[in-house]
Amino acid sequence: MIVDLRIYTCKPNRMNDFVALYKEYAWPLQQKYLGRCLGWYTTVEGPLNRVVHMWGYEDQGDREKRRNAMAADPAWGVYLKKAAELGVLDAMENRILRPTDFSPVQ
Repeated sequence: MIVDLRIYTCKPNRMNDFVALYKEYAWPLQQKYLGRCLGWYTTVEGPLNRVVHMWGYEDQGDREKRRNAMAADPAWGVYLKKAAELGVLDAMENRILRPTDFSPVQ
């Protein structure tokens, strides 16, 4: 298994706008295509205005197949356009993580 860790930094006082947009447009698509959300969070302490979510995949091939299918859905393009128009993001990061042999999630 691998984990796709995604971190989005929102402009100050705009995180709730991003979360609302995501919940309405992206969340249903990601549930349909990506399927295995391990967690979806917003920061309370430390660096603020951040959204963090993690997705589990069998391997990199599984991840690519699922993300490509989602990207091909016209509704994903609608979400991306709305997100760009909203203009709430400052930065996006993603990291691929592999669990250790003693990780509770494998």
